[in-house]
Amino acid sequence: MSRSAVLGAVALSLLAVPAQAAPLKAGAEPRPAAALPAPDTAGMAAVLNSVVAKGAPGAMARIDDGTKVYKTTRGVADRTTRRAITTGDRFRVGSVTKTFSAVVLLQLVDEGRLALDAPVNRYLPGLLPDDRITVRHVLSHRSGLYDYTNDLFASSVSGFEAVRNKVFTYRQLVDLSLKEPRTNAPGAAYSYSNTNFVVAGMLIEKLTGHSVRTEYENRIFKPLELRDTFYVHPDEKIPGQHAKGYLTADKAGAAAVDATDQTVSWAQSAGAIISTAQDLDTFYSALVRGKLTSAARLAEMERFTRVNSTTSYGLGLRRRDLSCGISVYGHTGAVQGYYTYAFTTKDGTRSLTALANASNSSTVLNTLADTLEPAFCGKRAATATRSAGQPLEREDIAPAAPREQ
Repeated sequence: MSRSAVLGAVALSLLAVPAQAAPLKAGAEPRPAAALPAPDTAGMAAVLNSVVAKGAPGAMARIDDGTKVYKTTRGVADRTTRRAITTGDRFRVGSVTKTFSAVVLLQLVDEGRLALDAPVNRYLPGLLPDDRITVRHVLSHRSGLYDYTNDLFASSVSGFEAVRNKVFTYRQLVDLSLKEPRTNAPGAAYSYSNTNFVVAGMLIEKLTGHSVRTEYENRIFKPLELRDTFYVHPDEKIPGQHAKGYLTADKAGAAAVDATDQTVSWAQSAGAIISTAQDLDTFYSALVRGKLTSAARLAEMERFTRVNSTTSYGLGLRRRDLSCGISVYGHTGAVQGYYTYAFTTKDGTRSLTALANASNSSTVLNTLADTLEPAFCGKRAATATRSAGQPLEREDIAPAAPREQ
């Protein structure tokens, strides 16, 4: 995969119209996680040590199996004060935001206000150049819409500095995408593009008459009591105690850039949510247990397209297949300064959120991925570690990590 094919992000604008909180859906109680081996805490510590050794200021992981919480941290949240990173620190979750956006749209499907196989142009007349592009295509990255952030972040640091304080409209971002040819015919192939979740945000706001902020809060944040989860765009600050995020320089040896403060306007409904490890564990466990959508809509989310040998993509949801035969469900996230992995088991009985407060480093990103094995496979994961020199599959994530370190 080319470097430009994996760079990207997404955007939304805010309206301040109140909405009523949506009730949680009834769902089957999860089965006990007895069949899973105990998490390998020593293995997790070793992975986080490696993440920090490879350039991240700090790294942390939180595992929740319903009866016990396991917390592992290494390094610092702030390079200046040297405060140690904690699992309670807030951070920017990047593309994990996509699952939140998909949930809102699937709730609208449950309410009869949206059809997955209807053309996007039915709801947003004239927006897209092809009436064959459906809502399902958008949520599954099979629309063929070019990812405009390939161009925004061709140079990671200078590209970021050009937009860190900027505020975009949805239409501006869609127009950037439509300047370029589409990558494939609608439905023909999977091609990760943050433009899709710009369109998702536009659909949310058009169909509800409210901002995505209001819809996230009333449909997800408040019902699940996610007290450390926020959507503050276009504000630049992370409220409360948080880990600072550091963007690795494009030039080897140059100082990393403190990317903590930014509008994230280039990555709104696909990347602008702020959260904590506990809240993300709660969110994904509730999602797969049927607490946020009907069973039918959850089944739609879990209709997966294979991405590579270990990863498949549904509707705003990833599945990762691990060495021990367990599959986990969630999303990866990248936004300048932060990499996130947030996944749960099929029944929601064990959840992991892992964070590194660094980005633009493929070695940090791919090493952080190794937290999944000790979290869900336990000590059996030790027999399935990658051998030295074995090539890595590039993570299907945006903005990507062009710097090899």
